[in-house]
Amino acid sequence: MGVVSELVSLDRAVTECRRCPRLVEWREEVARVKRAAFADQTYWGRPVPGFGPPDAAMAIVGLAPAAHGANRTGRMFTGDRSGDVLYAALYEVGLASQPTATSIDDGLELHGVRVTAPVKCAPPRNKPTPQERDNCRPWLARELELLAPTLRSIVVLGAFGWQALLPVLAAAGWTIPKPRPRFGHGVRVDLDGLSLFGCFHVSQQNTFTGRLTPAMVENVLRDAKHAAGLP
Repeated sequence: MGVVSELVSLDRAVTECRRCPRLVEWREEVARVKRAAFADQTYWGRPVPGFGPPDAAMAIVGLAPAAHGANRTGRMFTGDRSGDVLYAALYEVGLASQPTATSIDDGLELHGVRVTAPVKCAPPRNKPTPQERDNCRPWLARELELLAPTLRSIVVLGAFGWQALLPVLAAAGWTIPKPRPRFGHGVRVDLDGLSLFGCFHVSQQNTFTGRLTPAMVENVLRDAKHAAGLP
């Protein structure tokens, strides 16, 4: 089985996971109750797999699906304010075919980059527990193992994603330096042929307050794109 078919199988298996009772209950309740603005839509209401080509040289690791974003649309960072910022920045640096992400069938394509998260289900208050993070770890570890032959850089959005990713990378075969590198916006850590970049999360809390601007996101993406050898 090739990488493409293995990744397809992995993504399918992710969508069927019911390992965390609290997350299963929450994601399904949100999908049933819905937000008034989306009352006429059918919510995804399941774990959300990664999105992007199977030979990606670059990855973006977030936190978890948003309750009325990816938990509604079925695609990472699609249909919410965080995704509006992220995909606009990806488009500006030449890594996305369009600046918006509204639905799973909107025609958006990513160029050389895959978007994923350490927790695949929408958590209450956007706060997964450490146990839920650890339960989900094998999915991301396997995803990165499959991407390993081509993967050269990763942009991590936020401290939670950074802390969750380091043990995943270790499980997938990369050597993590000791003491473990600390998260920070603009931080770069070079591992065995893989460069990690820290970026504040594209949450409304950060973007509405000006802590994170579109230019700041674009600068990190450009650095990671260069490290990945993408045109």
